Formats: sequence, C-alpha cells, structure tokens
Amino acid sequence: MFLLNTHPDYKKPLDQADAETLSVAAAENVERHLTFRDNHAETPLVELPGLASEFGVAAIHLKDEGYRLGLGSFKALGGAYAVIRLVLEEAERKLGRAIDVSELQLPEVRAAARTMTLACATDGNHGRSVAQGAQLVGARAAIFVHSGVSDERVAAIASYGADMIRVDGTYDDSIRQAARIAEASGWTIVSDTSWPGYERIPGLVMQGYTALIREALRKMPVPPTHVFIQSGVGGIAAAVAGHLAIELGDKRPIFTVVDPARAACIVETARAGHLVTVAHGEPTVMAMLECYAPSLVAWRILSRVADAFMTVDEEDAISIMKRLACPVDGDPAVVAGESGGVGLAGLIKAVSDPTIKAALRVDKYSRIFLVNTEGATDSSKYKEIVGFSPATIIARTSLGPSAALA
Repeated sequence: MFLLNTHPDYKKPLDQADAETLSVAAAENVERHLTFRDNHAETPLVELPGLASEFGVAAIHLKDEGYRLGLGSFKALGGAYAVIRLVLEEAERKLGRAIDVSELQLPEVRAAARTMTLACATDGNHGRSVAQGAQLVGARAAIFVHSGVSDERVAAIASYGADMIRVDGTYDDSIRQAARIAEASGWTIVSDTSWPGYERIPGLVMQGYTALIREALRKMPVPPTHVFIQSGVGGIAAAVAGHLAIELGDKRPIFTVVDPARAACIVETARAGHLVTVAHGEPTVMAMLECYAPSLVAWRILSRVADAFMTVDEEDAISIMKRLACPVDGDPAVVAGESGGVGLAGLIKAVSDPTIKAALRVDKYSRIFLVNTEGATDSSKYKEIVGFSPATIIARTSLGPSAALA
C-alpha cells in the first residue's frame, strides 16, 4: 500500500508544544545529557554507494543505531533520557532548587530517585532503555511485556534489575495493563506512545531521539532529499520528520513513513484521516514495529510533516536483513534486526515501482537517509533468519563490534 498525505493539516506548522519538543534547542540539550552517560559515542553513519548505484540515486546514508549505548537500538536515546529528566524534576521538587544533569549522582538526587518506580510496556527495546535509565539513577523499574516478546529480550531487560511482568495478549494489551497497575500503585508511566491526557512523557521520549538526527546532519556533506523511516506507534518517524522540518524548513526532505503490512496503524490512520486502531491478526516478523494503535502526538506531527505512507511485507524485511548482512559492490556489512532495515525495504519497494518513484520524485540526484533502528537484539532470532550469527557479520566490516552484541 502507498498513500500520499492528503490530511487537512498537511504542511501546516507544527503544534507549538510539538515544535518546542523537537526544537534545535531541545535537541542540543539531549546531546548535552548524553555526555553524562557511560558508553556514549556517536553511532556510525554508513554510506552505501553500491546500493545507491544499483537504485540510480546519488547517495544512501544509513545511521546505524545498533551501536547505541550498549542497548543495540535507537530506543536507548528515548526511555532512559525521559527517566533521567523525570528523576531530575522529582529531585527539584523535593530539594526546592534547580538540579542539573551534572548533579545526577549526588546522594540527595539518588535519594529522590529511590522513591520512584518507572513503568512501561514494551516489545523489547524501549523497556530495556527505561530499565537501564532506572538503574543509572537508582530508581526501580517495572516492565510489562506481552506474550510475543522473546525470552532473550526479556532477559536483556531483566539484566538491568527491572521487575518483569508478563501480560497475555498484544503490545497494546500490555500498554493498558501497565497504565492500570501504575495508576493504582503510584508509579510513573514512561511510555513511548501517547493518548489523550498523556502526552508530555512520550514527548520527552521522542525528544531523546533527536540526537541521532543531529549527529547524522553533521556527518552528511549535504542534507538528504529523501527519508524513509519505519514506524511502530510513530515515535521515531515523528521525531525525525518533525526535527528535520524545524531544522531545514522549506528545504526539508521528502519524508516517507514505512509500516509493516500486518501492523499498519500509521498507514491506516493516514488513509482514514484520523487515529485508527487496526485489528490484531497474524504476527509480523518485524517484532519491534508490531503496534496496532498509533501515538496521538506522533500522528499529530506526521499529519503535518510526513509526505507519504507505505507498507512492506514480511519477505521484504527478511530480504533486507540478509542483504545488509551480505552486501555487494563494496558496501560495508550491517547487522540489522528484524525491524532495523524496514526503511531500506521501503526505499527498494519505492524505486521498484515507477508510480511510487515518480510520486516521491526519486531520481539520480536523490540523497537518501535511512536509520537502522536496531542491531541483533535477539541474536537467536537473527541467526534463524539470516543463517549465521551476528558475530560473523561483524567480522566482515571495519566498523568493529556492535554495542548491541558486546
């Protein structure tokens, strides 16, 4: 499925609150916060000249978030950042003064953190970030996981000291259960999706993602003309699209949101023109994108600054994992998890269809920006799909061991 944005709000300015959340000043503050994180380093921006030549475009740049903060996905930027912000705010309330991130390890700040329980629902990566953030500041984490989350991903979250709570059903079921129990228990929900009356904290999570865009823009010789970003509830797509719209204005790239066909809540919302919850059917291999209801804030942003919406199929995602693992024409190997390369899958589908290619104005001058949103966060699943272990792929690239696999 492919849709151009026909929403009445398309190309209107961002809502003031969203513009502030994704502003340049806010993004710079995120980057400052990162300087106080252990293991912080900018993730690689990988150039893929072989694929660019094959697709007839000028350049393809892939931001590889499989290296991020030891967690192996872009989610490391969001949940932990929101946790830190919330703990600093709680310390300010209790101490009666402004608290800077540089004071995060002060005994009185950690004492405030110990009174807090941060909770969330997760497919795997967001919960790992919230749990890591809670451990960093000395707070408790309670992470809700649905029945489709693999044991390996559950163990990775639990390794940060989080209390794990299994929920029957889907990701959306786990969101509702987390919200109910958190309210009854006095816990703070740190969700990467939003709903009426709950917007600020998901906004902080999205704000954390802006760091990857700032890093990429500094490394690219010129800004991209096109962006293809995968979407679960919409947070990463909205963060990238919104920040680029603010940063580049009229020169912003043509932005396409890519959904799994089996969990296309953003695409169906775009088609309907309002928030849509899609029916839960057969699970998708793109496990980190298996979301059936979009984020309110994310859709509000995407309705204004996304240009197109499309779906990819199961075989598209699997094919991209294998293609990035075994590249041709001298491109470096990239370890992409089941959801990591979905933006690239969207690009391939677009350039293979003359109608979509023309609608998006992709040509020999196009400069494409993509994000590998996760490495092999479930190494067993990765090996099952690709045919060999992530370590084998890493040995083929000069980038060195991925933090996702360290």
